[in-house]
Amino acid sequence: MLMMPGGVERNGFDDGGTADVPSGFDKKEGTVPRTGDAAASGKPSLKFLIYGRTSWIGDLLGKLSEGQGIPYEYGKGRLEDRSSLMADIRNIKPTHVFNAAGVTGRPNVDWCKSHKSKTICANVVGTLTLADVCRESGLLMANFATGCIFEYDATHPEGSGIGFKEEDKPNFTGSFYSKTKAMEEELLREYDNVCTLRVRMPISSDLSNPRNFITKISWYNKVVNIPYSMTVLDELLPISIEMANRNLRGIWNFTNPGVVSHKEILEMYKQYIDPEFKWANFTLGEQAKVIVAPRSNNEMDGVKLKGELSEVLSIKESLVKYVFEQNKKVGTA
Repeated sequence: MLMMPGGVERNGFDDGGTADVPSGFDKKEGTVPRTGDAAASGKPSLKFLIYGRTSWIGDLLGKLSEGQGIPYEYGKGRLEDRSSLMADIRNIKPTHVFNAAGVTGRPNVDWCKSHKSKTICANVVGTLTLADVCRESGLLMANFATGCIFEYDATHPEGSGIGFKEEDKPNFTGSFYSKTKAMEEELLREYDNVCTLRVRMPISSDLSNPRNFITKISWYNKVVNIPYSMTVLDELLPISIEMANRNLRGIWNFTNPGVVSHKEILEMYKQYIDPEFKWANFTLGEQAKVIVAPRSNNEMDGVKLKGELSEVLSIKESLVKYVFEQNKKVGTA
């Protein structure tokens, strides 16, 4: 109940030396140059092919692309159908492909355990098929994956500040969803045209969105109080476009550096949004009584992403700037 927001969507993801930031990259807003600017500088124009039209991330990517003047189209093909993917690439002629498609389960990831073949088809077969088609076409695929494939252990204890790195192997298979995503990531390591972005507990400034992690936990009377790595979409999604523009490959922990607990988030919610808000904490044992599968609890190492894009804010700073200040009600007229 406290995992990444999700839906049973074939094309929907719900619920990877310091380089200089290009001169055309707006550090403050985290945007990439408009197509006209790229053409003026002699760089080839961008065009994105996006899978996951009905998903939260897929929808936001389209809006971001449009706002930045980058031509884009949503794929019409199904990920499991190789010929339909090839037709999309022939017709659209993209420079980059974004995959925000997959199955996470609705109302939560427990759905995946009772629909194993459908989950495998979407999360493993479909994603690998798209990666292979992109490889044959000489295209980079930016794949929105998950960091919910790790759990705190003896070498990465809770509260230690020691996060899982990009090269670490998944150690969490408590949910069938996480098991398929670990399979997917392991196989995608063999593709040199893939940029894997490990998203965790996505959050946005839209507090009316039921998929928003903050929105979800604000509805509960009780929550577990564990520090997590999380992804603030308002800040990091524009960065995913910049990463594609740089043709970055490999696995990236696509989370804001550091961790934040449920208690700390709800305290911010109370401070900025609703001073009368109340909640209670409960233990993992109590949570286990109301969910089918265990949940992934971990901290992701942010050194690689921060080294490539030094402007990335820590999770708490990002929450304040991109979420709570944008929705501030307390102390305002």
